[in-house]
Amino acid sequence: MTSSLENHPEDTATPQPLCDEPEFAELLTGLVADTAPTLFAVVQEYGSRIDARVAAWGLAFEDHAEVVAVDRTLHMRLRRPENALRRFTVRPHVRTRLVWFDPAARTHPDDRTD
Repeated sequence: MTSSLENHPEDTATPQPLCDEPEFAELLTGLVADTAPTLFAVVQEYGSRIDARVAAWGLAFEDHAEVVAVDRTLHMRLRRPENALRRFTVRPHVRTRLVWFDPAARTHPDDRTD
């Protein structure tokens, strides 16, 4: 599997398929699993464990991170997820932290399937 479509062999030739459709779908599922970014949240904690809110969601890729504020007022591309923290530190009594998403930690059932 390739990670780029630039200068792809398909542009100049008509090669035979690698395999049948079900096997190719399985290969694609593996490709997506192997290259998927990791989901994280930027959480703002008020006081000393008094209250908290998710201020932004991010995707951590191998070489950068994308972060979007929940109110859609900010979109950042950063070298590291941790670099988003200082942007969300707004007051002395507000501490920001990075929390990596754990689907097993859901506290309420819903209709989503993983």
